[in-house]
Amino acid sequence: MTDSTSLTEAPWELLHDLIDRSDSAGAKDLIDQLGADEQRRLFSRLELEERQALLTLLGPEDAAALLEHLVPQQAVEVLEELAPDYSADVMEELSDERSAELLREMDREESSAILDEFDDVEDSEAFRRRLDCESGSAGGLMVEMYHSFQASETIGAVLRSFGKEDDDFGDLEIQYAYAVDADGRLIGVLPVRDLVRTPPRARVNEVMIANPLSVTLDTPLQELRRIFDEKSFLGLPVVDADGRLCGVVSRSAVRRATTSEQTDAFLKLSGIIGGEELRSMPFWSRCFRRLAWLGPNILLNLLAASVIASFEGTLQAVIALAVFLPIVSDMSGCAGNQAVAVSIRELTLGVIKPLDFLRVAFKEGSVGIVNGIILGILLGIAAFLWKDNVYLGMVVAAALGLNTVFSVLLGGLVPLGLKRFGIDPALASGPILTTCTDMCGFFLVLSFATVALAHL
Repeated sequence: MTDSTSLTEAPWELLHDLIDRSDSAGAKDLIDQLGADEQRRLFSRLELEERQALLTLLGPEDAAALLEHLVPQQAVEVLEELAPDYSADVMEELSDERSAELLREMDREESSAILDEFDDVEDSEAFRRRLDCESGSAGGLMVEMYHSFQASETIGAVLRSFGKEDDDFGDLEIQYAYAVDADGRLIGVLPVRDLVRTPPRARVNEVMIANPLSVTLDTPLQELRRIFDEKSFLGLPVVDADGRLCGVVSRSAVRRATTSEQTDAFLKLSGIIGGEELRSMPFWSRCFRRLAWLGPNILLNLLAASVIASFEGTLQAVIALAVFLPIVSDMSGCAGNQAVAVSIRELTLGVIKPLDFLRVAFKEGSVGIVNGIILGILLGIAAFLWKDNVYLGMVVAAALGLNTVFSVLLGGLVPLGLKRFGIDPALASGPILTTCTDMCGFFLVLSFATVALAHL
């Protein structure tokens, strides 16, 4: 048994030694003693070569148990480096939902090579069909394991089938069985909880709920979210264009996809491009991913700074303005970022569409006017008390007030415009807002100061 004190403080040091000694039993024992969070932390402290060695040492079944707890990017990185046949063995031990999630995160060439090595050809083809569907759609999130029966079958036969297939379906969130016609088209559902109260000789078509709610393969994530918010279902049947039953999308799969989408949007807003970043990723990869966003921002900031350069004389005459320039731009930028966050969130939820720009402009403009007046007055009073100059107070108050209104309007509308032209709002809204807000703020402060220069 592993020493508990050492395990709590630095389990990766123990694991280094176990990997070097190829002690598979010891490595498994150590990992089993850790919770999911600690397993992720442990894995992140290993070098890529050690991760590969660990998964190989554990064997497919125990390696899959570990991968179930890891961040997808951690799991994908090591699976892509392992031999495709071994990665396939590991993937076949994972749940269908987890396997599909990891395959979608991989390069298409890597995922195809792994699927080629699957022992079960039907599973391989099922995953390929899911990968062909849009990420986040019902077809991409569904599992193809479900109970379906012909309408003419008896309830007794249905119950016997449940018993025979219990091992295959034990991990699924089973709430319904599905009734299909001879061509596999969905025609009804059977609430599982009602089957035990139904006479065994009754036919499926006598007790099924006809014309059930279903979704198509291309139903988007926001529509799936809406349905699950309104209904208490654990899963929804997924049908193709001809109404044939293809799979079931679960509430938990939609919840995980929503969390992933929100995380991705947050990272893009923060300037992390190319998906989730972990500090265990290769050093140069992390550098270039960040530079892809930081580099263009140099040009945008130079553009904003050019406004200051054009008012150099005014700034030299009233050096106190240098104190208020960053305050005006930063406060306005914060207000604009709030509007950006709300617009992106509402676009994600499907509450608004790009065509709703007039409604968004009115709502944000109202908030911007009130907040701009209040913030402008507060900063103006601070400027007056500092320099005992009412004109300086009026200049910074007017500049902050107007720039806040402009920033809030821009922050609310830019994501809609970007969405309209097929550009990711989470990626581009921040730089656009920051540049425009800085330019407008600098211009307002310095132009108002130039007009009132004789009194400053």
